[in-house]
This record gives sequence, C-alpha cells and structure tokens, in this order.
Amino acid sequence: QITILTSQSSKEMVKQLEKKLKDVDLVSLRKIQVIEVLKRDFLESEDVEQCSPEEPSSSDIAILGMDIDVQTVEDTVISLEMLFKTWLHDYGMEREQLHLLLPSGGLSHAAAPKSTLMCLKCDLQERLLDPALLLGADGTMKVADPNSPCHMAAWPGTVLHKLRVVKALKSEGVCESVLYGLPFIIKPTSCWQLDWDELETNQHSFHALCHSLLKKNWMLLAKREPQNTSPNWNIVVHSYYIIIPSDSATLLVKAVAIRELLLPSAFPALLPEHPERILGPIESALNSLEVEVAYNPLHIKSNLYKHLKSSLYKPLHRQQAQPRDQRLERHQPKQPQSRAKAAVAPLLMAPSPLQAFRPAVVRRDSCERSALPKE
Repeated sequence: QITILTSQSSKEMVKQLEKKLKDVDLVSLRKIQVIEVLKRDFLESEDVEQCSPEEPSSSDIAILGMDIDVQTVEDTVISLEMLFKTWLHDYGMEREQLHLLLPSGGLSHAAAPKSTLMCLKCDLQERLLDPALLLGADGTMKVADPNSPCHMAAWPGTVLHKLRVVKALKSEGVCESVLYGLPFIIKPTSCWQLDWDELETNQHSFHALCHSLLKKNWMLLAKREPQNTSPNWNIVVHSYYIIIPSDSATLLVKAVAIRELLLPSAFPALLPEHPERILGPIESALNSLEVEVAYNPLHIKSNLYKHLKSSLYKPLHRQQAQPRDQRLERHQPKQPQSRAKAAVAPLLMAPSPLQAFRPAVVRRDSCERSALPKE
C-alpha cells in the first residue's frame, strides 16, 4: 500500500503516477492513495466544501486497472492528526470479523429447530485507543492482557468472532455503571470475498436492524460464542456484551458486568425536596457554568502527546556523560576524594537534538517570533 501526501494538485499527481507506473507490475500492490492537503484560504476562495476532520472527502480514479483513492484534507492540526490515525484502523477486507447471530423469527417456534439462526456478517472498528497500551505515568509500558475473556481489545481482526443475541433490553433499563471496557463499532462487512448480492442483502438487513432497535428503543444482550469446541472438562468463561443502536448506520458494543464481577452496593433514594439554604448555592454554582450542547472530544486535551514525547525521548548527554567522566578520570592524578571534587571542573552537558536547532533560529533573527508551532 502506497500513500502520497502532497500539496500539489491530486489530478496532476494521478497523471504522474500513470506515466511512472505504466510499465510496473502492480499485482502485489493492494492500494494507492493520494492525499491532497488544501490550504484554508484556498478552500474559502474557491468555495470548496470544507471536509470534517474525521471524514476527508475522497473519490476513486481508475488507472492501470487499479482504483486510486484520491482524498483532500484541510491543513489543520486536527485534520492531519485524524488522517494519520486512520492508519491505525484494520482495513483488511479478506474476511468478515464478526457474526451477529439473531434468532430466526420468520419460522414458528414449534417448526424451527433450535440451531436455526439469522447471521449478519459485520466488521469491527475500534472507537478509542486503549490507554492501557500507552506509557504510564512512571514511564513504564503497560500491556493489556490479551488472554482475558472479557477484554474487547484482544479481538484481532484476523479472527472471526461470534456474538449470539440472547435477549432484548429496554434502553432505559440499562445502567451505565455496569458497562465497562473500550467501545467498539459494529458495521456491515465490506469483505471482497463475498458475492455482491450477499453484501447488499447483508447491508440492508443490518440497516433494518438498526432502524428497528431505534424504533423500539431497545438494546441487545449478546453472549460471545467460544472460538473452538473445547473438551467437556475445560470450563469456558462466557463474556456478555450490550449492543447499542445509534442514529448512524452502526452499532456500539460494550462489555457488560456479570454476576461474578458485580460488587455489593446499596444506594439511598434521592430526597424529593431540599432546604433552600442548601439548594440555592448549588443552583447558583451550576448556573455559572458554561453549557455545551454536546460533548466534543476535540476540544479537550490532556497533554498525552507531550507526556509520551518526554517519556520516549532520551537526551544524548545521558549516554555521553559517563564515558566522558571515565576519560577525564584516567588522566587525573590520584588524589584524595575531597580534593578531587574541588580540582575537577564541572562538565558541560551536551545539548539535546531539539536544543541544538534553536540557537540557529535565534541567531538568524532574534527579534522575530519563531515560526515553529508550540506543539
């Protein structure tokens, strides 16, 4: 897979690719992607519809028997950040990733065998990066346990998983406190090995399921089927999930607590009335808050990038200080320890790679502001 990030015209870039690749064997090449970065002033002057950060506009141009994915993205930090994060998704289309098993409602319960199920073929997409896989506050690497049966992030995209729907739940009857783990997005599969008619039917059935759940205001309780048929003496731990519909043509899936995981809790009922001397200051404090219509994660920063940068960055002087000390100690005459400390001058620490570039900018024009962004 080849991705070209350019500020040139995407049409001109496609023409250049057509000339350069006309004599090249493209059998082993899965995808060619050309991403044109558009400046904001260009977008405003040409009245081009601006793309959202998460969904850059794209089109396919067929040359040399291959579709070239052409996208345009705005030159903002958030747009480019979301563009690079799309590389973290698993876009393997060799097989579907999830089978959502529903009871067959078209047949009567008496005539239908117990094994008759309706199967919707789906793909899984991560919604969030797993914080457990990132560096901790102490700089050590934290790795999630992939063997945990209740760990959603342990699902690799190359393995087919099955979720069997066992119950329907009223949406207002599901407490958020019993949901845990990272959310995943379920969408109809785009596996290229399936027939076009099967893909179309599967997609329509998936959309009908989303529409029906929204209409009924239902959620689904599903049990994860075991991967392999194990012997009878091996006990299989079943994990359960809640499937939540949304206005989009996707479903949200999250792990739900089971009996063995639930801790005892007794919460008192909320009092219907409160004294005015207590209620007044609370309402005044709430009224002073800024009210947002919806939560937008793009407006909230936690300095995670800066933390990872400082944790992974190792200055050169830490590696060079010890050999340099050893070289100086070899040339110094043996003296008492107290006199040696006073005789040896302090060593100049080597500048870090980032600091080495900053004096050049200052010398060039110390009065002008640095053009480098703070981030």
